[in-house]
Amino acid sequence: MPNIKSAKKRVLVNKTRAARNKAHRSALRTALKKAVAAEDKTLVAEAIRKVDQAAAKGLIHKNNAARKKSALAKMLNG
Repeated sequence: MPNIKSAKKRVLVNKTRAARNKAHRSALRTALKKAVAAEDKTLVAEAIRKVDQAAAKGLIHKNNAARKKSALAKMLNG
């Protein structure tokens, strides 16, 4: 356990951010699974929006986001 006040704060902030990241990542995966299962245009659009948000927040890498979006579009059009 840290002894310095700022280090204690970092532990708390990191725990909060980790929980938030976990929730966002879980929501992203759920949206992707729903879009793939239904192959519905609106669900795919929602999943693409969530992928863009995750990339903007730094949750996933921009190339990872581009790959996921490409796969969704390919699935929908193919």
